[in-house]
Amino acid sequence: MRKIASTLELSHDDWLKLRKTGIGGSDAGAISGLNPYVSPMHVYLEKTSEYFEDEDNEAMRQGRDLEEYVARRFVEETGKRVMRRNCMFGSDEPGYEFMYANIDRMVVGENAGLECKTASTFSANNWKEGKIPPHYLCQCYHYMAVTGADAWYLAVVVLGKDFRYFKVERDEGVINNLKAIEYRFWHENVLALNPPDPDGSDATEEYFRQRYKDSDPGKSVVLGSEYSEKLKRYEEISELMKKLDQEKKKIEEETKAYMDTAEVGVADGYLVSWKSYESERLDTKMLKAEKPEIYKDYAKTTSSRRFTVRVA
Repeated sequence: MRKIASTLELSHDDWLKLRKTGIGGSDAGAISGLNPYVSPMHVYLEKTSEYFEDEDNEAMRQGRDLEEYVARRFVEETGKRVMRRNCMFGSDEPGYEFMYANIDRMVVGENAGLECKTASTFSANNWKEGKIPPHYLCQCYHYMAVTGADAWYLAVVVLGKDFRYFKVERDEGVINNLKAIEYRFWHENVLALNPPDPDGSDATEEYFRQRYKDSDPGKSVVLGSEYSEKLKRYEEISELMKKLDQEKKKIEEETKAYMDTAEVGVADGYLVSWKSYESERLDTKMLKAEKPEIYKDYAKTTSSRRFTVRVA
């Protein structure tokens, strides 16, 4: 492996820019279709768009802040020693220089690393009975591919509940498959500026909003024959969603009727909250009628395209 940059000397903005120059461990599971939270399109936009950046949130902040605690717990449980490297590393294998790794810790005396994770109690089941979420496994194999390590440890603190650690042994078959997936994505999607197939994610919808913002009133297309079945299924799903939404509302209404004026309801394994809130909303209709000059000054026109399907 080769050193790309010292993370001690990088600003957050420079670190974000470096992330765009290759594929990191947290990207591996997403582009393999194994991350339930991040889609391949999200990664594509992050790498190709100057303005698209990952949003930070409280869970990510806690994960960074608790990294040191997770590492200490790993040391206590295993008796092993770990060390920071404070570097972004890249693969030195010809053709795979785009693969990089931001490593949490290396294990002293072993050709192995350590990835530190935190999990909420709601996701505790994802770690039961020795299970490791697939996108985290991809991350470990990615790091082994970049560094040449023989194994990678994964330690997780389930907040307020548990601590666990796992050892992922090097598997050349899995690593080669992952490298092939990343190679195709980097060359055939990112470098070629060819977006991955639609996947139903918010990132894909955002891409369509930006890429196909305006419609051409004089243009129409004949959809291929395969779209008849797709649109038929679209209609079936729409009807099913209506029925499910109605069933969901019925359960909600029955629960509300039982709770009456109670703010909290308790059932086996569930806690229901039905609290009173006050909020203020601007009455735009009244503002437009009584203060049209003010409404005009502050009104904002937005443009979007509406997608509808009807039986011809």
